[in-house]
Amino acid sequence: MTTETFNFQAEVQQVLKLVIHSLYSNKDIFLRELVSNASDACDKLRFEALQDASLYGDEPGLKIELVADKAARTLSIHDSGIGMSRHELIENLGTVARSGTRKFLDAMAEDKRGDAQLIGQFGVGFYSAFIVADKVSVTSRRAGSDEAWSWHCTGGGNEFTVESAPEATPRGTTVTLHLREDESEYLEDWRLRELVHRYSEHIDFPIRMHAAASDEDKGKDEAPTFETINQASALWTRSRSEITDADYQTFYQHVSHDFGEALSWTHNRVEGNQNFVSLLYVPAKPPFDMLQGGREDRHGLKLYIKRVFIMDAAEQMLPNYLRFVRGVVDSDDLPLNVSRELLQSSRQVERIRGALTKRVLDLLERIASEDNEKYGIFWQAFGNVLKEGVVEDHSNRERILKLLRFPSTLSKTADERVSLDAYIARMKPEQKAIYYITADGWNAARHSPQIEALNKRGIEVLLMHERVDEWMAGYLHEYDGKPLRNAAKGDLGEDLADASDSESNQHRDAEAAPLIERLKALYGDKVKDVKSSRRLVDSPACLVAGEHDMAPHMQRLLAAAGHAMPQSAPSLEINPEHPLLKRFAAESDATAADDLGWLLLEQAQLTSGAALDDAAGFVARVNRLLAIPEA
Repeated sequence: MTTETFNFQAEVQQVLKLVIHSLYSNKDIFLRELVSNASDACDKLRFEALQDASLYGDEPGLKIELVADKAARTLSIHDSGIGMSRHELIENLGTVARSGTRKFLDAMAEDKRGDAQLIGQFGVGFYSAFIVADKVSVTSRRAGSDEAWSWHCTGGGNEFTVESAPEATPRGTTVTLHLREDESEYLEDWRLRELVHRYSEHIDFPIRMHAAASDEDKGKDEAPTFETINQASALWTRSRSEITDADYQTFYQHVSHDFGEALSWTHNRVEGNQNFVSLLYVPAKPPFDMLQGGREDRHGLKLYIKRVFIMDAAEQMLPNYLRFVRGVVDSDDLPLNVSRELLQSSRQVERIRGALTKRVLDLLERIASEDNEKYGIFWQAFGNVLKEGVVEDHSNRERILKLLRFPSTLSKTADERVSLDAYIARMKPEQKAIYYITADGWNAARHSPQIEALNKRGIEVLLMHERVDEWMAGYLHEYDGKPLRNAAKGDLGEDLADASDSESNQHRDAEAAPLIERLKALYGDKVKDVKSSRRLVDSPACLVAGEHDMAPHMQRLLAAAGHAMPQSAPSLEINPEHPLLKRFAAESDATAADDLGWLLLEQAQLTSGAALDDAAGFVARVNRLLAIPEA
């Protein structure tokens, strides 16, 4: 028998060191992950056997067995699933391969506590065995092959060995853990049963252990019999009346690798032209892989067809803005030889996708109407993701807008949010539009000079201060018959028009005309226009973008990220009654007047979130003006 030695890939070595030395918050994770891997192996065999039934050989049953040997201090997890070849053993257990090892390490760097629950969220669950074991052996025979192989690794080492295994090795994989001295609890029958019941009760394969020997059988030299210790049925196929909330939460933890509880769920069966069952969960907090990754990362529901596992992350089942949803969908109607490409183009999939989207939005609407506190938890976790639906899902835009929440000028904190319906309910009788403003922070939004006149008139303004808001705002046109207006763009419209002020405004504009001409001459093409403002009350000036221009703070962020920005100069609106403008008009010293004029523009740029073209020049101008002696 030839034994070959291999070195672990560098990232795997890092994972092993973390597992062995850092992950202690919940050691029970290891059994859930290894049983979950065994379940996946059984699923894969069942799927491949649809095309080739001979893969079952002489053992058609699919099962998972746990065997504890107190004398040898070993715990074995055996499955009769697809198994692994020599190449697959080396690839799957010794290198990054298709696992999320790199992202797991990145997440661990962010999570200073070193939380073991992260390990299941990144496809590196096998390595959790080293939390409790100082040596791990894996023996596997792939279905349809006569060759079996063994993999061995001692915890803390940088290498592993692979050798051939006896021909009598059964189909599937056996993971044997040589437990550390202080991990004897995982050799106890009652402890293993308790962990299976807690984490793996609803896996769709029988999990078996040796039956407890009766008093009559004790002492007899007979092989122990196995008994099934889990329900071994797909929870989603059972009637809702038979399932308790605890059952639903246990299954959520299995399907999501989350130790916490789901916020809410919806379980539905659709019969008719399209037959399918769905069990969808809204988590209470965002998974680490969603936060660490991006919109392009894998996500989606577990897809089954007639209870046969097809895909672990069927992204086509829900739109991207609902990527936080976890759960399963089991269809009777999709072709069994479906591929990812066929899923993307299938009309049946589009119908299921539409129905599932409706179910999730129904669930969110129910939470929002029945439990404000629970909906606040959801919004804190996933509100920014849901906002993407305003852009991406035109057919459901009105429903999504109904679910949005924003702080406003009536909010005392950034976490005190209002819906569009609540905003409309307290609009002024004469108010025609829903007003909002975008900014790169809560304080920047609520202190924005562009909303001073609205505040003076008691008109509420929604404060959109998240990065996604500026992108989303480009698609905010109307809700419930009311136009949505950005208070920092274009003309504010009828709500600031006051017939009694018309004559005084005209007189004010006429008086400000020479001042405006001086500023235009000073700025040149730095601004599109200079005009007397209806927005300002206390501030001397503000920038106003065109209706379709990007906000200055967003231009700054995108430019910093290396994106080319279209050149569009904003307008400068001034408050001629402000002392700074009066000083500028009366200033006889040309240098001081120019300094004052440029400071007007630069402070307007700062309050709008734009970057200064010449920060050093700005500081020099401030210093020169401060150094002017008092008259």
